[in-house]
Amino acid sequence: MLSPGSKGWINKYFDLVKNNEFSLHVKRPKELRKLHFIHLTLANSGIPFGFPTELIFAKNLDDSEWTHEEKLKLLLFESHLFVYLQVHKKKEFNADAFIESLNAFYAHHNASSIKRIFKVFIKESQESRIESILAERVNIKVNYLENKWWVNSLSNVFSYLDVVLFDDFIHKKQDQALKSYSVYAKNALTAITLSAYSDGSIEEQEKDLFNLFLASAHLDDEDRDKVKSRFKHGAELDDFSGFVKDHWLLKRFLLDVSILTVLSDEELVDSEMEFLEGLVEHLEIPEHELEENLSIIENFLLKTQDELVFMKDSPSYEKVYSSLSRRWSKILTRNKDKLAVELKQSKELVSLITKSTTEELTKEEKELVKTQFKDIAKSIPSLAIFMLPGGAILLPVVLKIMPDLIPSAFKENEIEEHKDEETPPLNQSE
Repeated sequence: MLSPGSKGWINKYFDLVKNNEFSLHVKRPKELRKLHFIHLTLANSGIPFGFPTELIFAKNLDDSEWTHEEKLKLLLFESHLFVYLQVHKKKEFNADAFIESLNAFYAHHNASSIKRIFKVFIKESQESRIESILAERVNIKVNYLENKWWVNSLSNVFSYLDVVLFDDFIHKKQDQALKSYSVYAKNALTAITLSAYSDGSIEEQEKDLFNLFLASAHLDDEDRDKVKSRFKHGAELDDFSGFVKDHWLLKRFLLDVSILTVLSDEELVDSEMEFLEGLVEHLEIPEHELEENLSIIENFLLKTQDELVFMKDSPSYEKVYSSLSRRWSKILTRNKDKLAVELKQSKELVSLITKSTTEELTKEEKELVKTQFKDIAKSIPSLAIFMLPGGAILLPVVLKIMPDLIPSAFKENEIEEHKDEETPPLNQSE
């Protein structure tokens, strides 16, 4: 089987693909734009948070013996592969061409640690160099805060910038992508600075969080000094580079890291929410995507509750779950008329939702709910997360809210079912 900690694992990976151990095909729902699909899929994997929740392709491989770093290294590799396949989906996949493209990308990457690797491994095969680079990119360990979830799980957040840049690179923007890592990283650190100041003061944990992300950013000394000075004196929205508003994936990553920062104390205060609303407006991100991104990150926290120290604390779990419930109440309230119309067409789903309020659904019933809810999600942009594998983890939250939110849809269906069951009165003349 595959061992990401051993030399030659990339060749083994493609050998498993060739032998049909797993497929490189991930179907994009036609309702989702490509970049939206990329962001949701990668967020579901955990790579934007530097924490592997599940692989993109090799989901069925036994990873019980892998270290956290090995899982993240393979996920980073699969993330590059995923965006490559999205760009070249009309061509037959060629593993050699992909590895060559990835080598060309990293050969001119302006992170200092990567430049050093290329000098050391210049005579190695392309696969060996990529294995060494990926190992370096997930090898950030800084313990500023003992037993805090963001230290233990988020120290490799900035490895995701490689994926964003690689997407640029394979879209024929080589010159921009090869020179832009430090620029992208500084914009992300600006977002973190703004987020840290959003409640009016800088807490000690926010300072440590900034230093953690700074370590992950792989900047040279001059750039490090600039962003540290900005963090000390504060930042403005206008400090973002002008091109950011036009970069779909990058500005959503800036939103992701901003949300991670303001959630470092487990819940949002009003001033932090106002900041996030101002941020999406400035970056020209649709308002409903803020709620989507908040749900994505809260979904990530709930999915990793057994692994993150933060989520093992019951009060912390309750805070995140309650925040998630409040948010989805607002989302569903805004879309309740559309939901009511859709639910009227699905008596079976209504019946199962009603049943779920009083008793546990069977495994088969849960799968049926997932399938039918995905169909509803196609017509409501705010529910796009449910169209992806793994998005269904939010269903228990949604199903708990829906019966109280849109009783008319349930009531009308119940009446219709009741009428169907009624026995017509006897005709006395017969």
